[in-house]
Amino acid sequence: MKLSDFALLTDENLEVEVVAFLRPSGFDVLDVCETGLQGSTDVDLLRRATRENRVVVTHDSDFGTLAILQGEPIIGILFMRPGHIDPQFSIETLKSLLASNPDISPPFVVVAKRSENLVTVRVRHIGS
Repeated sequence: MKLSDFALLTDENLEVEVVAFLRPSGFDVLDVCETGLQGSTDVDLLRRATRENRVVVTHDSDFGTLAILQGEPIIGILFMRPGHIDPQFSIETLKSLLASNPDISPPFVVVAKRSENLVTVRVRHIGS
């Protein structure tokens, strides 16, 4: 599957502009803030995303820790670094990632790290 084939759950640390970018890009997005889920634990969000076959999009490395070190089941996690910056920074990171649109199969963690105008992508398949 391509990354663009997955439905998403956007964490509360993503700005509304990032969510607004994802929808017209063709993604089915469940946003934590829009649905009143802000304040939910990361475990609860991962479990909901898994039940609904969604990939968690976040700036929070704790989701990867839960999946990799604690064995919490996931479909996927898209972790963008660095986070908590201007929303346009995150949007440009996503544009670069979507341009490459990597082939991936669940369960996975994708780390997209942007430094200036360079985005590096690392895909880790969980359990392999």
